[in-house]
Amino acid sequence: MNFAEILRHIPDFPEEGIDFIDITTVLQDPEAFTALINAMKDQVEELKPELVVGAESRGFILGAPLAYALGVGFVPVRKPGRLPHDTISEDYALEYGTNSLEIHTDSIKKGQRVLIVDDLLATGGTAQASCKLVEKLGGQVVGLSFFVELKDLNGRDKLGNYPVNVLVSL
Repeated sequence: MNFAEILRHIPDFPEEGIDFIDITTVLQDPEAFTALINAMKDQVEELKPELVVGAESRGFILGAPLAYALGVGFVPVRKPGRLPHDTISEDYALEYGTNSLEIHTDSIKKGQRVLIVDDLLATGGTAQASCKLVEKLGGQVVGLSFFVELKDLNGRDKLGNYPVNVLVSL
């Protein structure tokens, strides 16, 4: 399936100069959504993750069904103040600002193999912050999985030697 043809581009969103890649056109199509999750699973199952971590909010949309398909648990990484239990946080830069992410302190066991999932790899800030959170808790990042990569923003540069899997490169 050619996912790139199904994606929708929204120019100047959320601010001027940003070409927002809208994945909802894939999500609303049952055949495309199923094919997407299966393709992501095929790319990462050899990494043998024990958990999937997904960053708010589109990382939830892809990470939870991917965790289900892999037969592993799912851990949400959220914006500040949205998780009800003890958390740790990590600040990061976006392509259009800064933010922070939090994770529950008891969500990852030492040595646990973790796959980080998000819809888009842009500048790499969200993914890098997610890696740092996992490692602060003693988890082992075995790889990252993205639906779309914006190659010109060089997000991979922030991700060091972690295995990075992408389905669509733009």
